[in-house]
Formats: sequence, C-alpha cells, structure tokens
Amino acid sequence: MFDDVINFVRTLYGKEGNIPLHSPLFIGNEKKYLEECIDSTFVSSVGKFVEQLELKIAQYTGANYAIATSSGTSALHISLLMSGVNQDDEVITQPITFIASCNAISYCGAKPIFIDIDKDTLGLSPAALQSFLERNTIVKGQQCINKNTGNIIKACIPMHTFGHSCRISEISEICSKYNIILIEDAAESLGSFYKGQHTGTFGSLGTLSFNGNKIITAGGGGCIITNDIKLAKKAKHLTTTAKVPHKWEYTHDMVGYNYRMPNLNAALLLAQLENLDVFLQNKRETALAYEDFFSGKDFHFIKEPKNSKSNYWLNAIILKDLKHRNLFLEETNSKGIGARPIWTLMHKLAIFENCHSGDLKNSEWLEKRVVNIPSSVTAL
Repeated sequence: MFDDVINFVRTLYGKEGNIPLHSPLFIGNEKKYLEECIDSTFVSSVGKFVEQLELKIAQYTGANYAIATSSGTSALHISLLMSGVNQDDEVITQPITFIASCNAISYCGAKPIFIDIDKDTLGLSPAALQSFLERNTIVKGQQCINKNTGNIIKACIPMHTFGHSCRISEISEICSKYNIILIEDAAESLGSFYKGQHTGTFGSLGTLSFNGNKIITAGGGGCIITNDIKLAKKAKHLTTTAKVPHKWEYTHDMVGYNYRMPNLNAALLLAQLENLDVFLQNKRETALAYEDFFSGKDFHFIKEPKNSKSNYWLNAIILKDLKHRNLFLEETNSKGIGARPIWTLMHKLAIFENCHSGDLKNSEWLEKRVVNIPSSVTAL
C-alpha cells in the first residue's frame, strides 16, 4: 500500500536494510578532538573543550552566554529553579512535547498546565494561551494566579517541535503581560530561526539538547542559553554542585546539582558543531525532496511555518486518520523504514491526567495523524 513511499526513502538514502529515523554522522574532527581530550586527562567537567563549546554555542545562537549541561532535561530543570518555580507552582506547556518538559516541572514540585498548539507550527498557540489566561487567571501583586486552583502560574515552556519554531515573539509578549517567565524548550531547534532570531533567545532562558538523535550530538548533553549575566553565573554555579571556587577547599553555599557537561562530550560536540551548517543545508534539501514527493498524495508534508527558518530536525507528515496512520507505521517499520508516531499527549499519561488543561482539540487531532519519517543527514 505504501511501496512508493518506501521506495522513495530507499532511493533518497541510497541503501537497503534498515533506515533509522535519525542517526548521527561523524565526518569531521571528532576522533582528533576526543584523542586530544583523552591525552590531556581532563575528561570530566573541567577542560578547554567545555569552554570552547560554550563560546561557540553562544556565538551561533546570538545569545550572550551558554552553559553546557549533562542533558536537555537538566538544562530545563535548572532553568525552572532559577525562575523561582517551587512546590505547588504551575507551569504552562503544551501536550505535544517530549516528556522531559513535564519531568523537569515535576522535579520542582510544580504542575504543568497544558495549552493547545497551532496546527501549522506544532508548537504552543499564542491565541490559545491568551484565551486561557483571560478566562482563568488574575494578576495580583505581580503574580499570575490560576483562579481554579489558587496557585501561581510561574513560568511557560513552549517547545519548537521537530525544529519548527512556534510563534515565540507573540508568546513572549503574552507572558510579559501576565508576569510569567518564558523558558524556551529549543531542544530540537538548534539552527532554527523565527523572524531572523534564533530559537531559545526570546525568553529569559532557553535550553538545547545534544542527545544521540539530535542534529548534532555529544551522545548526550544539553545547554542553557541566556542574555542575563546573573542567570548565566548562577546556572554555572548550580550545575557545578554549587561549589564555591577554591584551590583545595570544598565549600558549597546552595543545594547544587552535578549537571555539567564532561569535557569528553564537549570535544565530540565541538567537532559536530563545525559541520552544523553542512548538516542544515543537507537536511533542507532532504525536506524539499520530501515536500515535492508528497505533493498531490494522501499526505500533508509539514513545512516550515511563516516567518520561520526550520532546521528540519525530524520531517513529519499528516495522514488521513488514525487507521491510515497505523497502517503506514506497520508497513514502513516492517520493511525496515524507521517511522514513529507523535508522542502520547502528556495529559493522557496517568502521571499528568489530573493537571489543568485548556481545549486541546488541535493536539488531539494531530496525535491521530502525525508520523515522523527518516530524517538523518544523507550521504555526504
């Protein structure tokens, strides 16, 4: 039934056998930098590669500061803590997201509020956000209060889904109006821009991920980006177990976290970063090939939204309905083509089913239809 799709993917990637959803490509200085790192014996969280990486990430994204972390999840956790998110606070996010967003909220003892997304961006809808806040909140004493629960809505975490930017400048304006701190989950959108500005730089804090399936990878790892020097210094302090700098004494002035990226991972990532523009161009060409192929068929290929330049981290298509989606997933995966559905909506998970939600009609419609298809960089 889907032989034409399967044959096209095999032609695109020029191979038989299994074609994964997304795999890394190492074509640069990875081995050279890793060997240099090993020879230096500085393989933990202290070393020149961490410092170089933070400088390069800040330069690339246009942020003033970057703080390398052990994962995207740890970056989110620290960002929430620095935003003052505490026990019983609430944090707005979207139901279509990876669970890391909600886990990080839960680590703080807070609860997520789920607001719907826009169909064209797959990210948090500013219209839905504005509507929810107008109907359900009051601003009192510089705090946004949820009238239904009496709790403070402290922060908002929109995600740039699959590398497509949400309408982040509009979201930023709304959050500012309601005294809600904006933290961008840009885990999937390194190399993506909205109105010419890199994702992750619109809010007080932004977070990136370098997991093994991301556009560039350290095998793991993440990063916090910010323009605020005080937040940057605090983030580095908290992620380094809150140790007061001293040549030999161990004094810690806060409850800190062992969340720094090891020098070994930074060495690998620095080499990957040197080829990011090559990867981005290749992935754009792949996306254009998919767009042309799916035109006029029973699929809708998700293109970069208006005012955006996407990294096309994961290409996605919308099928007719749930039955069509399931048939597609069964046939492609049985024939070695890596395809996956969108994540289970967060509010449908038992651990979050009692959280406050808005009208989630777009998210529920898309959950039944969206499929990701192979998106690795093709042979270079």
